[in-house]
Amino acid sequence: MKITLFTSNQLRHNYFINLLSKISRKLFVVQEKMSKSSNTMSNHYPSTTIFKDYFSNVIKCQKKIFGNTSVDGKRKNIKLLSINPGDLNKYSLKKIKDFLSSDLYIVYGSSYIKGELVNFLIKKKAINIHMGISPYYRGTDCNFWALYDNNSHLVGSTIHLLSKGVDSGSILYHALSEETSDPFLYSMNSVKSAFVSLTEKIKDKSIFKIKEINQEKSKEIRYSKKKDFNEDVIRKFLKKRIYIYKNLDMSLYKDAYFLKIKKVK
Repeated sequence: MKITLFTSNQLRHNYFINLLSKISRKLFVVQEKMSKSSNTMSNHYPSTTIFKDYFSNVIKCQKKIFGNTSVDGKRKNIKLLSINPGDLNKYSLKKIKDFLSSDLYIVYGSSYIKGELVNFLIKKKAINIHMGISPYYRGTDCNFWALYDNNSHLVGSTIHLLSKGVDSGSILYHALSEETSDPFLYSMNSVKSAFVSLTEKIKDKSIFKIKEINQEKSKEIRYSKKKDFNEDVIRKFLKKRIYIYKNLDMSLYKDAYFLKIKKVK
């Protein structure tokens, strides 16, 4: 099977690339080059002390779960196109035609896709990984906001069909993590849950048999934007006692996949 992935270059993205490369005949990767040295996760947010404090926890957990992962250069079935952040929509379909002849298309961690490319991907029923449980949390930093709102049971990932609306495509399933007392590890493990589950479902071809469901707008709790994630809310979050739910209402999720947590020292 040939797979095309639109993604970024942090440790978690590289981990996903390597996972997919093990189950694909050819893996085409369009990878946006974010700064790996940034303490605020790819320069998305200001480099203030409070942001650095928060993201130092995120980066620490990312390294614990995914290791110092780089794309496996020994795997000859990976074809990589490295581009600058935000440049994706500058590429015509003709210019990236070698990356657009796959059997499956996945979007995770790329910049917002629009124009002829998003039209092409929607037609191909591309899969998008949203870090958040839709339709309850949509937008940016969704797992942060679920924890902030004391809704730790709504921390996870939504694997859905790509759409022009933000995180609004038809849902295939939800991926979650078993509970842990550390909210940062809990959230990052839900990222790994999405990767592991999707890779398994592609390998056994069950991903193509899932019946998707439309999202119910009425269930939305929060639609978050980048500007909402500011120093005041981060300061409050770091002082909060986060309680991780142990008893979950399974009716909230679609075909929930739970990642079993390995103890991380």
